[in-house]
Formats: sequence, structure tokens, C-alpha cells
Amino acid sequence: MRIRTLRPALALLALAPLSACISFGAKPPPSLLTITSAATLPAGETQSSATVATITIQVPAVSQALATTRVPVQTSATDLAYIANAQWVEPPARLFARLLSDTVAAKTGRVVLSNSQSFADPGARLSGELRNFGVAAGSNEAVVTFDGSLMRKDGNVIEKRRFEARVPIAAIEPGAAGVGINQAANQVAAEVADWVGR
Repeated sequence: MRIRTLRPALALLALAPLSACISFGAKPPPSLLTITSAATLPAGETQSSATVATITIQVPAVSQALATTRVPVQTSATDLAYIANAQWVEPPARLFARLLSDTVAAKTGRVVLSNSQSFADPGARLSGELRNFGVAAGSNEAVVTFDGSLMRKDGNVIEKRRFEARVPIAAIEPGAAGVGINQAANQVAAEVADWVGR
């Protein structure tokens, strides 16, 4: 009787050392990076499409290098690496789209619509491709490049423009890269908002 009750306990003890060796995923970094808009609407302010222009901002397309939560480093014209222990809280395309929405709403007064809200009247439409959202190792700069495509409400003409911001960083490490990319992204978003206008 005692032998039977001891067998399960002994089996669990034998497996205990293995649990320390098994990993079900990469170890998460100590903290996650995000970006925040330097221009935001005041809390409680109401916007209405009845009185102001609207715009639909789409999540930009990205290359495979940016289709991840890791922070890329362009080490040469043909080589790409990622910063160790640096990870965005969500993919860069979504972070940048949210930053654009906040900045355009605050700086232009337009009502920014989501794709699901835009079926009745999308207003102007802003889309594009996020080309860079990382660090250039050769110049120690955070680089954000956005190729914007804007279709204004009046007419079917598409305007295209490239926006780029470069911000020097002290070191290629998570904290400095996050701060630099945040600053560069805000600069690009402000220039896009000026392009969109009222």
C-alpha cells in the first residue's frame, strides 16, 4: 500500500529538474517600448462630423523587417539586426497609426474615423507605408520614414509624399532607441498633420 502511494510522488520528484530546462517561449524583456503623441485632444472634448471635416487613417503597410515587435538596426546597406532586449508593446504599424490619429485630430480639428466608422462618409483617406521605424547604426540615429498617400474628400486625386525624421541617439540600446524613435515619429506625424490640413 505504501509503495503505491509513493510512486506518483517519486515520479513528480524525478520530473522536477526537467521543469527548469523547459522553456515555452523567449524570455520577455524587462520592459516594453511604446510611443506617445506630443499632441492630444483634451479629455472630455466632443467632436462632431456634422461641423468639422473627417478623415480615415489606415494602418500603414510595412516590410517584413517591421512586421514584428522587435526594434531593427540597419547596420549596413544590406544588413539588418535587432536591438537585444528591445521590444515594442505592439507592432510598429499599429503604434504609428494611433500616433497619427491622435496628432491629426489634435492639430487639425478633424474627426478621425476608424475603418468600421468610415463606411457612410470616410471623408479624406490617409494610407501609406511605414518604411523605417528603427535605428541607423552608421549615424547613431533613430529613423522614421513614412510614405503617405492622401485622397482628399473633393475629387479622386491621390497625393503622395515622403516624410522622414532623424534623431541622434546616445547609444544603440532599448531606452535611447525608444526615446529617439518616439521623437522622430512625433516629428513625422506633425508634418503629416500639416499636409492633411483642416
